[in-house]
Order: sequence, then structure tokens, then C-alpha cells
Amino acid sequence: MTIRTIIVDDEKLAIQGMQHRLEKFDDIEIIATCHNGRDAIRRIKTLKPDLVFLDIQMPGFDGFSVVEGIMDIEPPLFVFATAYSEHAIRAFEAQAIDYLMKPIEEDRLADTLERVRLRLADKKIGEEAEKLRNVLKTIDPSAANRIDEASEDSMSARYEKLINVKDRGQIFRVDVDTIERIDAAGDYMCIHTADNSLILRETMKDLEKRLDPRVFKRVHRSAIVNLDQVREVKPHTNGECFLILESGAQVKVSRSYRDVVARFI
Repeated sequence: MTIRTIIVDDEKLAIQGMQHRLEKFDDIEIIATCHNGRDAIRRIKTLKPDLVFLDIQMPGFDGFSVVEGIMDIEPPLFVFATAYSEHAIRAFEAQAIDYLMKPIEEDRLADTLERVRLRLADKKIGEEAEKLRNVLKTIDPSAANRIDEASEDSMSARYEKLINVKDRGQIFRVDVDTIERIDAAGDYMCIHTADNSLILRETMKDLEKRLDPRVFKRVHRSAIVNLDQVREVKPHTNGECFLILESGAQVKVSRSYRDVVARFI
């Protein structure tokens, strides 16, 4: 699969350097380069790339402004590239697939592209499955319903029902359904149930793979919530809001994850 790619940077040498690095990857097709944010927005909307390498520090429209400027279309995958590490947190809040520090190391770039391939492959599988369901709904609605039910059962079976947590010298077996929220602190996760809080040494990325994504959703860069535990949505400023859980706990939903709230509206 060819990955149609746009490079955005206000420095000509930086674009040339990225082009040179990407030449080593046969599946990367550079379809455009842009030297400013306004041109990037126009090209992204017109060309609909799979991937955009996006500099953050640009005069006028910076990288974050570009992301905001294409929110009216299905966005491509974004990889931010910059010389300033202080932008890392905001980059991930903007749902970038990765964040590269300049000068970009070849091994680090290769890892990023592997993440891109996996994400695009997952998206492709989902799109093909949806096409098949739509055809079946026209030809044989009952068959489409059976496939949907089988898909639901299969997805449920993939995720864990119990999680073993070693904390304070003991091993706790936590029923996943009782988890109301999970907070991240580096490589440690704080798992909250209605009557207990336990510390698990694991990254959020790995823990997410173990939980059913239809129930457990990231609502902030450092917080996951069990949506079945939500009893109220309280609007806040700047497009943010708070989820009020059954226990009374409040969890802030950042703007980058506001689509999660759509389930309750």
C-alpha cells in the first residue's frame, strides 16, 4: 500500500532533508510539499493525503492551526516535527500519531512509519468490513445482522474481564466492569474502582489494548474512563467538559477528545 504524504515546513532545507530520509521507504509517495500553514490546509483538503509531516513552528498558521483548519474533513494522520520539546504534550493532545524531534534520527523515523502503517491497515480493514455490511444489508439484511452480532461477540472475547494488579505486596484481581477510571503517571497507572485505588506498572498504551474500546475511552492524554460509569456531562469552557461518574468523581474531557461526549448527546 502506498502512503500518500505531504511535508509541511517553512524551511526549504528541512523539507529537502525529510524528502531525502523518506526516499529509503518504498511505500512513501510524497505528493506535495508546503512552506506555510495556509497552503498546507488547502493542499490537505484538495489532495486528501494519508499522512502529513507537519512542522509546528511556522509564521502565521502554525502546525496546530493547520490541524484545526482541516477539522471539517476526515483528517489524515499527522506526525509533528519540531526542534522544541515543550510542544510534545500539546502535539499528542492534537491526536498526532507521533512527534519527532529535529534533527530526526533514522531509526526513530522508521518506528514512526511502522506505527503509520499499522494505523492505516486497521482503518482499511474497518472500511472494507463496512462496505461488506452495506452490500449485505441490501441483498440479505438478516445475514448482515448475523455478521454484526458475531462481530460484537468476537470483539468482546478479545478483551480481558479480570486484571491482576500487584500493589502493596498483594495481588488484586480486579473485575474490569468495576473500573470507573484510570489515571496515568509515566509508566504507572492508577486504577480506580468505586471502593479502591490500585497502582499498576504498565503504560497507558499497553493497558488500552487490554480493554474494550467500546467501553473504555481516552478522554484526556492521561485519563481513561469507563463510559458505562458516566451519569452526567457538565460543559466547561473552550469546548471542554467534565464527566461526572457514578461515584461522584469528575473527569475532565479535553477538546481533543470531545467526540467521546457525542455518545451522551
